[in-house]
Formats: sequence, C-alpha cells, structure tokens
Amino acid sequence: MATQTVTIPEPVLSRLDRIQNKTANVGVIGLGYVGLPLTLLLSEAGFKVTGFDIDQVKVAHLEAGRSYIHRIPQTEVVRAREQGFRATCDYAELSLQDAMIICVPTPLTEHREPDLSFIRMTAESIAPWLVEGQIVILESTTYPGTTEEVLVPILEKGNTKGLMARRASMDPDARTFQIAFSPEREDPGNDSVARRDIPKVIGGLDPVASEMASGVYGAIFNRTVPVSSTSVAEMTKLLENIYRCVNIAMVNELKILCLKMGIDIWEVIGAAATKPFGFHPFYPGPGLGGHCIPIDPFYLSWKAREWDFHTRFIELAGEVNEAMPEFVVQSVGAALNRQSIALRGARILVLGIAYKKDVDDLRESPSLTIIESLQKQGAEVSFNDPYFPTVGRGRHYNLNMTCAPLTNLSQYDCVLIVTDHSDYDFDAIVRESRLVVDTRNATNGIRSPKIVRC
Repeated sequence: MATQTVTIPEPVLSRLDRIQNKTANVGVIGLGYVGLPLTLLLSEAGFKVTGFDIDQVKVAHLEAGRSYIHRIPQTEVVRAREQGFRATCDYAELSLQDAMIICVPTPLTEHREPDLSFIRMTAESIAPWLVEGQIVILESTTYPGTTEEVLVPILEKGNTKGLMARRASMDPDARTFQIAFSPEREDPGNDSVARRDIPKVIGGLDPVASEMASGVYGAIFNRTVPVSSTSVAEMTKLLENIYRCVNIAMVNELKILCLKMGIDIWEVIGAAATKPFGFHPFYPGPGLGGHCIPIDPFYLSWKAREWDFHTRFIELAGEVNEAMPEFVVQSVGAALNRQSIALRGARILVLGIAYKKDVDDLRESPSLTIIESLQKQGAEVSFNDPYFPTVGRGRHYNLNMTCAPLTNLSQYDCVLIVTDHSDYDFDAIVRESRLVVDTRNATNGIRSPKIVRC
C-alpha cells in the first residue's frame, strides 16, 4: 500500500525544525495543577517556555521562583527560571510562540452540564495574536467534538489575519494555523509513575498538526500515541475516567451491602486482587473528588443527547458516587446515636479536606460536601488538614474555616476520617478520640471499639 505524502506548508517548516531541535518557543496557558508541571517539563527539555495566566498572584509567585503547588518543589521553579522560563499575564506575547498549549479548567455548571467558558475565554484571548504556522494544542478534558466545534471557530473568527485551521483537504498554500488535542493525564500524589513515563495521546486536525504536537510532547514524554482525530483523543480521555468512575461506583455499592451483611469489603477486595488475571482492584470511599472522575462522565452523557442516546450505565454510576457523601453523614449520625448523642449540636472533627491523600487539591472534594451537610443538620464542624491552613470560598462551597490543631481530640464527639493523609498517626488518633468514623480504611489493623468503618 502506498504511503500518503504529507505536504508541510513553508511557514510550518521552520517551526517544526525548532520543535525538533528543542529551541522552539512554547507557551502554556493556565498554570494550575496541569499547566505548571507541564511547563516545568518543557523547560527542562530545553524549550523556551512562557507561562500565561490571568491570575496575577500565580504569575508573581513564579516570577519570584516560588511554587504554589505542594507536590512541586520550589527548586524546580527556580531551575526553570534559570533556564529562561518566565510567567506573564500579557497575552500579546502569544504571537512569539511556535506552539501554544491550553490547560484550563472544564467544570460543570450548577445544572451538571459542561462549562466551556474557560476554553471559550482562552480562545478569544488567543485569536488576535495567532500567527501563521503556529500550533494550538488543547489539553483540557472535554466531550468529543469540542476542539473542532468550539475552539476552532473562535480562533478562526477572532484572528484579524484571515487564518484558518488547517485540515487535510486544504490547499498547501492556504494561510493557516495547526490544531491538536492531547488530553492531560496528571495523577496528583502518584509518585510510582514518573510523568515522563505516562504515554501521551495526540490527535491532530490534520497529519501536520499531529507531527508538530508529537514533536513537542515527544521531547518530554517517553512515548507518544498518535490517533486519527481530535475526537478520538477526546473520547480516549473520557473512556479512561469513566472506566474508573463506573468501577468505583460498583465497589461503593458493594461496600454498603457488605456493611449490612457484616463483611469487610476491604478484605474482600484484597482477596480478589490476588487473582493474576481478569480483575483490577478499585477501592470505595466517601465520594469522588478531583477535576476528572466526578465530572467527565457528565460531559459524555450531555454530548450523547445530541445523538438521541441515553448513557444509562454511566449516569447510574454517577448517581451512586454522588450519593456517597450523604451516606457518610448518615453513618456519622447513626454512630453518634448508638452513643446517645444527637447529630444536631455534636462536635465533629473532619480529618482531611483534600480530595485524595497527600495532595493540596480541593477540586470536587467530597469533604466539602460532607462538611456542609453536617453543618446543615446542626453539627458543630471543625477540620484538620496539613495542606490547608484555611478553606474559604469556591465555585460550589463557602465555608470560611480555619484548620483546627490535632490536639485534645477528646473534646470532639466524633473524629471523621475523610482523607487519609500519610502525616496522620492513626494509632494516636484512635487512642485519643472518643469515636472515630473511618471512610478510608485508614485504621485497618487497629482494634478498638471506638472505630466505626463506613
């Protein structure tokens, strides 16, 4: 079979050459939990990196060589600064970049529908500064079709040079920019897999875009996985997270059943995990957190309606997981009742408000929902988390609380373990508390009548 010859437009050749030589200018837009780690990898590889963010505080921290994400040491930011990395709020500097990578949030609205406002605003900010031959890569998790149906039209309409997104069918001499989608695969708190060892899926709007994006990511990841389109890459990310969402929902449901039956679900999972094939362990918890797993399934469910398709399995998993924080609250109430203490007026200390252990990330954390629910039922709630001295106002919460010291635990009617940070001494916590409700199996191996696992 003959191999199709891809004609690379002249304005792209010099940029592609700089990418392959790692001398290209690369701009990363959005310097949060995804954008900042990516920025540092690109800088380490030798690219001339500029970080863009509308948050002047983040920019000031980075310009001063400071990190605002716990898992990223300040030394990495300092090293990047020494290699030429800089941060700015001035989007006019986008015109100097060979490649631009968008790493902005894609949350849900209050009606559980996709909120693409950050992508739209970013595209509108990029469009006036587009230059022929540049590549724009979207990393934000979203539904299939977003890159081509939302991002591209804004960029085409908003630039003043008449540039179009290059597609395979276009005249090679057309004045264009390149478009690709490459989903982020960050896993905060996971130190067992180096970022470079996480394969990078890449879908270009045309083969040239795929080649340019592969050149950028191939310099910092040990393996790239090109796919046939932006939509395939978008769906790949959703499949990964829906797979986890559905399986977590299953074990959450089994946990509730096992509690009723007097069976330890954690022991069951441990035994099942000894099977060397056909089984992968997932673990129950107080609810889903993070930017991806609680949100991504709803992106696909929303998009599926366009095709008159009801994603029943996915939506059921979402319902099960969303119900877990309320199950925790009910379990706390039941545990207190057994000690003749009413939930209303009870003093409760929530241990851990991050969405997972050993990270400083509050996004979609079930702890926040649990705290608000306990407060609505009249409980006096405090929290402790080594990563958060305070918690204020977010998109879906307004707590305005200060971290309580992990001392005099006997003053609380209940200590509720929601996030099992490694910093916690659970033996001491159980010893000093009157009642411990454990949602994470953090007290496994500790025998005490004070412990209630849920």
